[in-house]
Amino acid sequence: MRRYLAAALLCAAATGCSAPTSAPPIDTLPKDMNVLFWTQDQRDAAFRTMETVPKVVVNTVEAGDVVYPLPQGQPLDLGADVDAYMAKQRNAGLIIVQDGKIRLEKYALGYAAAGRWTSFSVAKSFTSTLVGAAVKDGYIKSLDDKVTVYIPGLKGSAYDDVSVRQLLTMTSGVKWNEDYTDPKSDVAQFNMQKPVAGEDITVSYMKTLPREAPAGSKWVYKTGETNLIGVLVSSATGKTLSQYLSEKVWKPFGMEQDAVWMLGATGHEISGCCMSASLKDYARFGQFMLNGGVAGGQKVVPDDWMTAATTKQAGIDIPGRGYGYQWWTNDDGSFAAQGIFGQGIFIDPKRKLVIASNGNWPTATDPEGVGAAREAFYKSVQAAVDREAN
Repeated sequence: MRRYLAAALLCAAATGCSAPTSAPPIDTLPKDMNVLFWTQDQRDAAFRTMETVPKVVVNTVEAGDVVYPLPQGQPLDLGADVDAYMAKQRNAGLIIVQDGKIRLEKYALGYAAAGRWTSFSVAKSFTSTLVGAAVKDGYIKSLDDKVTVYIPGLKGSAYDDVSVRQLLTMTSGVKWNEDYTDPKSDVAQFNMQKPVAGEDITVSYMKTLPREAPAGSKWVYKTGETNLIGVLVSSATGKTLSQYLSEKVWKPFGMEQDAVWMLGATGHEISGCCMSASLKDYARFGQFMLNGGVAGGQKVVPDDWMTAATTKQAGIDIPGRGYGYQWWTNDDGSFAAQGIFGQGIFIDPKRKLVIASNGNWPTATDPEGVGAAREAFYKSVQAAVDREAN
């Protein structure tokens, strides 16, 4: 969910390490829960320690004893001032892993490798992967099943006609407003309502939404629907998302640190956002994707999952780009997880490349400014890798 948080932080391998992140003074943390309208100083304080914000409750995604190695490689010559780029992006952390080796790792804003940073909508791609795991494990029979098979509380709503696949691709046709600047938008309001006893807060809100297009016919970005996907996975598996992610990916693949995942008012993980992890563990998730979804020697998702999840399933009216199963796709074969305020994991299988970054942009989204600069940076890294290969 782009609504709450970000992507990753931590310490510089190429230039030395700073001190571990410490919790900010409690009086600098925001007291309300609408991150879209926090000040920049409040976001700086909170993004690295969301679990310390008043009223926030989290589940832990437990790491195991074996750590997936990310050895140091030769520094990658980008032919650019990376520190200046990070300053303009307000990056707290940036790491480039290529062919399994760290080619660049830098930190700023006083953060370090020992800490976590919140992910915002980067978490959507983790949630999507748990759907694949649930299909592989037999908890979800088919992506063409109706959502109401797994979430009976949606029966009688516009979601009667919607399949699991259409939730994954955000093509439900249900009306939704994801305007981050509007306090009355659905994305600003849907987790702020009063809980209904015995019902997940996301279900309570989403079942009231009207239909605006036939199911499968229109793509609209909807954080609320990723939250529904999380409810669906938990209902199908009988496990919390944190437990299932730990079991399927975090422990067997070898993440280095525990992560935490924020809970909504009715006790489910906010699966459209709000997982906090270390920068290197975000990069390791990129490696998990490059490795075909294998963790601990076992394929976590169905054989055809990775290709379907990371290639265009829906058009988004941007040339050369699309949307897969909660992944942003590019026609060159690369794909990305993205979250508001500058969070991201960019993955390029052709070049065996992962770029993970976290930060605190001045505004939630800025596609023509810092967002465009980030896309240009990705291309510059691709070009640097190509120069080396030639």
